[in-house]
Amino acid sequence: METSNVQPLRIADARRSIRHVFVRDLIVMASLGVYPNEIDNPQKIRINVDLSVDDSRPVVEGDLSSVVCYDTVVRQIRTIVSSGHVFLVETLAERIADMALQDRRVSCARVRVEKLNAIAHTASVGVEIERFAK
Repeated sequence: METSNVQPLRIADARRSIRHVFVRDLIVMASLGVYPNEIDNPQKIRINVDLSVDDSRPVVEGDLSSVVCYDTVVRQIRTIVSSGHVFLVETLAERIADMALQDRRVSCARVRVEKLNAIAHTASVGVEIERFAK
């Protein structure tokens, strides 16, 4: 089983009305990479997402539309990954961050994309980005 050492962006900050919604260690098969052997051979990748979310709005019990729903985030990530070949992990991370920042409640998205079997004698290789809402 793969393990991850990803830490959250920061602890939730009540003074700044920030809550964190996260997805840890989502494992998916992806058509990802620039090398010929990667183009036609989906590979296992791990995705971690940490979203800083506006915590000043009321949460309505039982109403998923009142929160940034991690299930929705996972479904959107799966849609992005399954939409076709991506050459760079950086591009995939940017697409995921862009998707997350479409929700106006999200002020910051940190995304890590790791290839788990790309280079021998490594647990993983990849990229982590942090993007802010405009």
